[in-house]
Amino acid sequence: MAVKVELTEAKINELKSKIAAHKKKPGPLMPTLHDAQRIFGCVPLAVQKIISEELGESVAKINGVVTFYSNFSIEPKGKHVISVCLGTACYVRGSQQIIDVFSQNLHIAPGETTEDGEFTLEATRCIGACGLAPVFTINGKVYGSATPDIARKALKECKECKEKE
Repeated sequence: MAVKVELTEAKINELKSKIAAHKKKPGPLMPTLHDAQRIFGCVPLAVQKIISEELGESVAKINGVVTFYSNFSIEPKGKHVISVCLGTACYVRGSQQIIDVFSQNLHIAPGETTEDGEFTLEATRCIGACGLAPVFTINGKVYGSATPDIARKALKECKECKEKE
């Protein structure tokens, strides 16, 4: 079950207001995409079409940018984003075992979000911490020299934190 994106009139108007401000400066696409990601939690095709109409850019160009940069997503991400580096240094030091722990515990594959919208599991390529390999992040916090036990503990702490919210 996918998490649904809410395209409310208020959110669309907020985006259009941001686009109007960005159009006054050179290179309005990237700041617009950042705003869209923040407002909607992702930049799905429906939002890309709005941006296309407002900026006079093709949907193909916008989609190319959205799918190229890992900062943007076409589907909503969970409240807690877990990213496991599968770059060479991390992979040879066991990052596949780390991603398997998260996948088994959350019952999702890399690239998926849990049904409750709480967790997204991502497989990434090199986060620039090769000396700490294998590495994963939860909500941007870096866990280096990771082991399956460290992954289980970090996930448990994140779930306990979620329950206190």
